[in-house]
Parts: sequence; structure tokens; C-alpha cells
Amino acid sequence: MKLRLLPVAISVIVSFVILFGGWFAYHSLAMEQPLTGVINKLPGVEHSSIAMNSAQVKIELTLKEDADLREIVRNINLEGASIVGKRQLVIKPVGNTSPELEAWWSKALFDVAQAMENRQYSDIPKNLEELALSDQGMKVDTQMDDSYVYVRLTDGTNSKFLMLPRISAKIGVWPNE
Repeated sequence: MKLRLLPVAISVIVSFVILFGGWFAYHSLAMEQPLTGVINKLPGVEHSSIAMNSAQVKIELTLKEDADLREIVRNINLEGASIVGKRQLVIKPVGNTSPELEAWWSKALFDVAQAMENRQYSDIPKNLEELALSDQGMKVDTQMDDSYVYVRLTDGTNSKFLMLPRISAKIGVWPNE
């Protein structure tokens, strides 16, 4: 019995297209689009991008300067729970930062890291507010939940958002900064 190469090759290509096309359609239509729809409806979110794999869901959020990051994360956890499932959820907030704002944060980082390491979370708002008094126009907003300390720094039209994990890393740098 002699196999013809062309029909076998066509069968393999068609099977490949059906399998991976179906997987891609499922991944896009049933997973990413519903989660993107949920996230983009949240107040304060300008844009989001999602990368999913079998272990984790990475969400990069472009936020407006007045966004309430703690509320956004809470809503993503509630409304996106069925899509995220047992995967690790990694959220990276992005604001419209500036070199001046980054320099200000680098001055504040030591006090914040010390408070995080000692689990003295109430020191974070005090330290940031004291530092903000010396810089006119700097606004600081801090919130906390069971998992993170949320920091929003605003200087005019520029903003920086931080999610500091309450289980601090052993080194002084947070993984999602």
C-alpha cells in the first residue's frame, strides 16, 4: 500500500488548523475578552492588557490619576474569579509617572520599606504625608486590604500607583513594581 504525500499533508495541516484555531478562539473569546470587558468597565481604568497561561494571569492596568486601585483590584478578584480560577493573579498598575515623581518615590522608599519589613503599616501614610508636606502639589493616598498596601502618588497630572504586598519580599524590592 502506497500513501500519497499530498492527501496526508493536507490532512495534517487541516487538523493542525482546527486544533490550534479552536484553542485560540476559546482562549480569546471565552477567557480574555470577558475579563477585559469586566476590567475596562471599572472606573479609573483607561486600558488593560492581559496575558494568560496555565499558571498565572498577568494584567497590566493603565490607570487614570484619580483611580481607586484597591477597589479596582477587589472588583477584578470578585468579577474575574470564574475566569482566573486557580491561577495566580498578577496585577501591574501603570500611571502617567514622571522623573520627578520617581525621584520623590525613591526618597520615600527607605521609610516605606522599613515600615513594610517591620509590619508597621500605619507608619506608611504618616511617613509619606510628612514627606509630601515638603513638596507642594504632591498628593498621597494610601489604602490597605488583606493582601496589599496600595499607594497612589499624584503630582499635578502625573501619577504613580504601587501595590506593596503585605507579605514582604526578603530583599527590599517588591516584585510588581
